[in-house]
Amino acid sequence: MEITDRNQALPKRGPLTEPKGKNVPHPIDLALQGGGSHGAFTWGVLDRLLEEDRLEIDGISGTSAGAMNAAVLAAGMATGGRDTARDMLQAFWRKTSEAARFSPFKRGPMEHLTGSWSLDNSPAFLAVDIMARLISPYSLGGGAGNPLCDILDEVIHFPDLARGPIKLFITATNVHTGQGRVFRNHEVTADVLLASACLPSLFQAVEIDGIPYWDGGYSGNPTMTPLVRECDCHDIFLVQINPVERAETPRTAREIAGRLNEISFNAQLLKELRMMALMRKVIDPGDGEARLWKEMRLHRITSDVMTTLGQSSKMNAEWDFLSMLFEEGRRAATDFGMAHFEDIGVRSTYDIDYLLDEV
Repeated sequence: MEITDRNQALPKRGPLTEPKGKNVPHPIDLALQGGGSHGAFTWGVLDRLLEEDRLEIDGISGTSAGAMNAAVLAAGMATGGRDTARDMLQAFWRKTSEAARFSPFKRGPMEHLTGSWSLDNSPAFLAVDIMARLISPYSLGGGAGNPLCDILDEVIHFPDLARGPIKLFITATNVHTGQGRVFRNHEVTADVLLASACLPSLFQAVEIDGIPYWDGGYSGNPTMTPLVRECDCHDIFLVQINPVERAETPRTAREIAGRLNEISFNAQLLKELRMMALMRKVIDPGDGEARLWKEMRLHRITSDVMTTLGQSSKMNAEWDFLSMLFEEGRRAATDFGMAHFEDIGVRSTYDIDYLLDEV
């Protein structure tokens, strides 16, 4: 599948609704979830948003695949601006797919015939899935290296992140304490990004300054707090690729494990969103930091397509699959722009008050 429609901007809905002048870009923050190769959906969203010169990215919080997208985008903006960021994102995902070309994780004939992106019937995936439940990566003598390491070093010149205009917040989970650590621009390295994406059943913990770290999704997917505390704007775009709700009850062992993964990787995010909803209800606007939470405007970009994808497809790096997700991300961003562009800077478009009913 070829990537298309790169030059079509978000639909114009009139001038921005603040007295800043229609030619002044509106600042936004991005909160990018992780989810393996499903992060290609986020790539599509970012590609679309970067076309819109009425938006200016102030800060990005990312976890796992969201951290990869965040760092690549920030590095591109630091070195050449929007077009460079778009080109670097495409290069990252293209190289990721090429690195997986000879991977044993392939769809079977039936999946190709039915158009399914699942790896549920892949012998290699089934073997690794069973091994991950029985064998520690520490039993493999040094553990297998993450193939993304070389790709990150090739695509990103990490010192550029400290000089760039975008505030970067990358979350990884401290194995010893279970708490999330947020790494900022000058701290971000390839190891930090690998730590943010380190699944403990597949890889040994990534050590940074002598401390082992696992996937940041366990402690914040993504972490919202630094966007509220350290960024100047009040509009956060949450790009969500892990479904919060599913209509069907999982019944097979793999379905149950997949749903548990989604629930655990959404738990901390929902906790922060619930706090934000509560602040809006009960906090006096004059109460210092609480006022920052109360005044945040939240927007969400997601797609029903993400609810049709199973856990195993997160390891599918076929270019056709990544391209499909990319195009879906661009479409979702376009739909958001058509429906809500005039709401940016004015009101939230993602209602989180329902979370208070579940406390």
